Amino acid sequence: MGAEKVRLYVKGSILGYKRSKANQNMNTALLSIDGVVTKKEVDFYLGKRIAFIYKARTQKKGTLYRAMWGKVARAHGNTGVVRAKFRKNLPPHSLGGTVRVFMYPSRI
Repeated sequence: MGAEKVRLYVKGSILGYKRSKANQNMNTALLSIDGVVTKKEVDFYLGKRIAFIYKARTQKKGTLYRAMWGKVARAHGNTGVVRAKFRKNLPPHSLGGTVRVFMYPSRI
């Protein structure tokens, strides 16, 4: 019997950028986190680190995979959607993609 695998993150998906009818702000991304459906549930995830992991064409540091890091900034509306800030703005090909919302840093 092997040890059970433990996942230290929750999956989420990138919905798009923060926007109005005519303008969009690429410096803030909108994410939906699996299992989060109310504004109250978002409180646990505030400040948590997010990684958008993607595959590149060229190898760096022995791997094709790279990550863009950000963090959960605040809630967006009442349905559990969150606003996230990334160190560098997410590229357009990331829209609709998946992210990992890690369980740290802890505020408990």
